[in-house]
Amino acid sequence: MCCDSLMGTTNSSNGHQELLEERNEEVGEMIMEAETTKVIVISGVSRGLGRALALELAKLGHTIIGCSRDKIKLDSLQLQLSNASPRNHLLFNFDVKSNESIREMAQTVKEKFGSVDIIVNNAAVVAENLKLWEIPNEIFDDVIDTNMKGVANMLRHFIPLMLPKNKGIIVNVSSLYGRIAAARASAYCSSKWGIEGLSKSVAKELPNGLTIVTLDPGIINTDASVTILGHFASQYQSPQLWALKAAPMILNITTADNGETLIVPDPGVLPHVY
Repeated sequence: MCCDSLMGTTNSSNGHQELLEERNEEVGEMIMEAETTKVIVISGVSRGLGRALALELAKLGHTIIGCSRDKIKLDSLQLQLSNASPRNHLLFNFDVKSNESIREMAQTVKEKFGSVDIIVNNAAVVAENLKLWEIPNEIFDDVIDTNMKGVANMLRHFIPLMLPKNKGIIVNVSSLYGRIAAARASAYCSSKWGIEGLSKSVAKELPNGLTIVTLDPGIINTDASVTILGHFASQYQSPQLWALKAAPMILNITTADNGETLIVPDPGVLPHVY
């Protein structure tokens, strides 16, 4: 009887130990997941670099929150994101030019997620290849309002979501044209030079736990590149290949990078005619 009782106690202890070990493993996995899984906001997410980056980051296990003016492309992206990972991805049919829309977007994100870990301000447009005095006023305004004021709207409403945790990364997508000038690209150059200055100024305003950088993505075969470079654009890498390099680079940005201008590896070289 004693032996039976002792054996029963031993088996019970072993069972409890196994359950405890399994539970510890589950808790460890949840903690690791919470530490490694990011909530990432990307503007201009429906096409080009934004779409490729969103899909790559989703495949890596992160939650994507995006916005775009193109409802049809957003719907197709939502399906692709769902197929890429089971995360609760959230897309908004909003224009970054609208301060009120971005305020509403940030409020919804706050209610659903509390805060965000990374912001990628990617939304941008280009004007036709025209001399400054040939560009219609409304087109020039659209470039500045989207590429610069749209970024300001995103920063204005999403930085406050990062402040309570005093942690977060902000990536403002710039361009080679944010450091050099080009003929027939005055509106686009103006906006990207402005993004460089805006980012460096905000870098001095952020608390020590937050980081803001500008990112020169290099030359990619996108619709925007076709507008600027014409048939030369087809010589360059696809957004999908670019995202394979850009995603880990963005995820590994640290506070030591605050205020810096970063360049994605192998950015490409402009055709000699430019």
